[in-house]
Amino acid sequence: MRQVVLDTETTGLHTTDNHRIIEIACVELINRKCTGNRYHRYINPQREIDAEAQSIHGLSIEFLKDKPLFKDILEELMDFLKGAELIIHNAPFDVGFINYELSLAKKKWKLLTDHCHIIDTLALARQLHVGQRNSLDALCKRYKIDNSHRELHGALLDAQLLAQVYLAMTGGQGSLFDTLDVVEAEPSEASNARIPLKKVRNLIVLQATATELIAHQEHPGVS
Repeated sequence: MRQVVLDTETTGLHTTDNHRIIEIACVELINRKCTGNRYHRYINPQREIDAEAQSIHGLSIEFLKDKPLFKDILEELMDFLKGAELIIHNAPFDVGFINYELSLAKKKWKLLTDHCHIIDTLALARQLHVGQRNSLDALCKRYKIDNSHRELHGALLDAQLLAQVYLAMTGGQGSLFDTLDVVEAEPSEASNARIPLKKVRNLIVLQATATELIAHQEHPGVS
């Protein structure tokens, strides 16, 4: 079973305001084990970044201005994701942004759920821990996963932490990541992995609360 843990950072909260993805990271699991295979890109959004968002992830337009456009990385990204089961924290946020980018590309791409099955770890955590905080930081604390090196939100680091949280929540195997070195915020080489398309199931849509959106703690954009 191939799973991909995915996280993004964005210029702001809403695609209706033309906010864009500026960082995307994916960590591969096969049969619940980390393969070390990952996909990570910074992206030039061709627009300004909201001050609140920048204070959370620390990415500036100056840093991103020489990075590729989303449409330029779309083919390799979808090759990496195609047919995998995607694990995302507050999936509607990231899926909404990816679908928005797919629509802007104006090519053959449909919705992300036409290519992948989605697991929303926020929805899962709310079922397991009713009435408790279920941000990525809160889940790391609950499952005793070290996130002390997480000073700013970053897609690659957050995807690695979420992978550990997911394994711990669904089988107590977060320790499978103990030997995985934490990768600092540097772009990595893309994978050319291709796998057969699997049957697509429906995404469970769960709206974040106002507090979660403002804190940017409960969704992958700054989880």
